[in-house]
Amino acid sequence: MSYVVLARKWRPQRFEDLVGQEHVARTLSNAIRAGRVAHAFLFTGVRGVGKTTSARILAKALNCMGDPDGEPATGPTPTPCLKCAACREITAGTDMDVREIDGASYNGVDEVRRLQDTLPYRPTRDRFKIFVVDEVQMLSQSAWNAFLKTLEEPPPHVKFIFATTEVHKVPVTILSRVQRFDFKLISARSIADRLREVLEREKIQSDESALTIIAREAAGSMRDAMSLLDQVIAWNSEALAGEDVASVLGVASRQAMHDLGAALVGGNAAGCLALIGALAEQGRDIGHIARQLLELLRDLVVCKICDKPGSLIDLPDDEREKLEKLAKERDTNDVVRLYHGFSQSFDDVVRSGQPRAALEMLLVRLAQRPALVPLDDLVVRLSALERRLAGGAGSGGARDPGGGGPGRQPREARGRARESRPSPAGRAGEEPSGDEPPGAPPEPAPRTTAPLAAVPAPESREAAVVEAPAVTETPGAEYGERLETLASVLEKLRATRPELAAFLEHAVPLSVTGDALVLGFSPGFDFARQLCERASLEALERAGRERFGRVVKITLRFDCKDCTGFPTLSSLNNQERQKRKREATLVARGHPRIAEAEEILGARLKELRLEQD
Repeated sequence: MSYVVLARKWRPQRFEDLVGQEHVARTLSNAIRAGRVAHAFLFTGVRGVGKTTSARILAKALNCMGDPDGEPATGPTPTPCLKCAACREITAGTDMDVREIDGASYNGVDEVRRLQDTLPYRPTRDRFKIFVVDEVQMLSQSAWNAFLKTLEEPPPHVKFIFATTEVHKVPVTILSRVQRFDFKLISARSIADRLREVLEREKIQSDESALTIIAREAAGSMRDAMSLLDQVIAWNSEALAGEDVASVLGVASRQAMHDLGAALVGGNAAGCLALIGALAEQGRDIGHIARQLLELLRDLVVCKICDKPGSLIDLPDDEREKLEKLAKERDTNDVVRLYHGFSQSFDDVVRSGQPRAALEMLLVRLAQRPALVPLDDLVVRLSALERRLAGGAGSGGARDPGGGGPGRQPREARGRARESRPSPAGRAGEEPSGDEPPGAPPEPAPRTTAPLAAVPAPESREAAVVEAPAVTETPGAEYGERLETLASVLEKLRATRPELAAFLEHAVPLSVTGDALVLGFSPGFDFARQLCERASLEALERAGRERFGRVVKITLRFDCKDCTGFPTLSSLNNQERQKRKREATLVARGHPRIAEAEEILGARLKELRLEQD
């Protein structure tokens, strides 16, 4: 007698033997018990999940005649006896009243017509005449049309069972006339349990690693799993070990994948390269290794997120414990970033002409990933930087007494740089003043704008950027009134040029008289060039005319050392903003909702932003 493969030898014979399709088995069993068996069924799902097997079991359940040694059956039963002539012939595929038709070769309208001609005749022996059409999606459109009336009102002794892997090719008019059952992929754990049962009956020893590799390679198909089991048994029919199974199937062992995952998570780039090199020397498929590693990273994320991940990952207990231990050592964001980065480049590895090099460089890049910085810390740093820029860009009090600041050289360094340049007096042929100590750096030249010097200004424009003489009257008790006057001018300017108004908020009002306004800026003001543009000066002139009702001469002084230590509109606004934020924070801390959130969630109020911010 010829050898029978395991997929046929251990094919399920009853509904309770079906693995992974409990929803189908229960529905059909209950329908038979209740006497509500439909006239047509459609079984759909991927290959090897039990569609044709379920069709044979249903045929036996409908036609079982009962145990020959016992009482004969009076009707369909959900538990066929497997001993009567009907059960034995259906199992062997020789029953005259149960026909299994291949839809690929029986797809024409003429074949359907010949089938219809036999429908009015009663079954030869069984209760029902059953037609099992496999790969029914191969029927032509004319054949489907010929089936329509027959499927809608068949004779009471006729049952149709259609099986397909491509249900989207079945016409909607057919789907509305049948009961559809979707067969799902079988979990790796269920496949491993079934393989263990088969090996026990075959009296072959095996370890968990071997069963896990075969179950995962089957990709949800029980028939594929049985075929792979036949292959590895042919290599060694006495005992199956994980390393041997991986070698026969040409895949990486589970231990190698766990070592690779641990090296990647731990940032060991050299270890990743060594493991990939060892697997490549063994002839392992690089694309398959990448796919296995992607599944392992997914399982690692599940172990990190879920307290009880057993129902979400198809792994033996020992492998799951290894992943859980590895997940505990890393941060959640880190493992999620690893999976996201690997999945984005997975297609590049599979499609690459040099998959090994592509996978190696991907692993090196991920292993050398920089440490994550909490987002809250970045927000705090940005907020601190914004406050420093807002409060110190124009206020001398916010600057370093030595003239230093973010991105600027110390005053001594700037002084040495100025010593290397000729002083203004030297350029004009004058002798330096004797009041300056020897070696002291000369005063920097006032900032001017060359284009303005080359273009004559209109007679009506009095605003200018000049090297104004030293102001004898320094800010004093009336400084608040000067700030109010400057604020009123900027209010006019803000309507047309809000960015200029923001720049001028850093100015110090040195002098405010009936026909002149002198504004000073601390040394190194960053926006001097923008203020010196012709359009900016004209806009400032118009704002002054609107405020005072007459032409006012506005003088801008840059590199003004007299401005040091006096508050500006910008610094005052920043102080007011900080004061309001502190007050709002105190109010928020006393709010009952926030107090309740802190108590329930264990949270804390870290930062508060005002609406206008």
